Amino acid sequence: MSNPEKFKFLKESIRNVPDFPKKGIQFKDITTALKIPAVFKSTVNHIAEYYKTKGITKVVAIESRGFIVGGALAAKLEAGFVPVRKKGKLPAETYSRTYSLEYGEDTLEIHKDALEKDDIVLLHDDLLATGGTTVASVDLIKNFQIKNIFINYIVELDFLNGRGLIGNEYDIYSLVHF
Repeated sequence: MSNPEKFKFLKESIRNVPDFPKKGIQFKDITTALKIPAVFKSTVNHIAEYYKTKGITKVVAIESRGFIVGGALAAKLEAGFVPVRKKGKLPAETYSRTYSLEYGEDTLEIHKDALEKDDIVLLHDDLLATGGTTVASVDLIKNFQIKNIFINYIVELDFLNGRGLIGNEYDIYSLVHF
């Protein structure tokens, strides 16, 4: 868990968009926070600081909002960057995983040559909701039999209990909670 006061400005900078992408969903939009240079810099720096001693060799980020901070984290941690994309977006041979999310079903893919057995991965996404996207991404990463996986989010929607679906075997760190 993070210190609520430390990230108060970040939390207050996140826009709530009712009924997006469908009725009943309260979408947490991080773009309003990340357009503020100090918030963007602080977000990246704090996450990088948390992981700097973990030996991260690759940051695996989930399409598409995960790419924003994920790329910056990879640079800051001096690690490689690996995208997890929606079906059909990666040009070479991939592993794929279909999963359920809070408003439907989707398929994610990762290149078959994206990771190596010696890698220590930081899996990053902007938001943890029900956990389906993370579980699918972890399943993709497990194809490589890597050393370790750490998981990070900017936002966690506690009431959806995504951590429950992911389980306790991973170090999960989120900056703000709703």
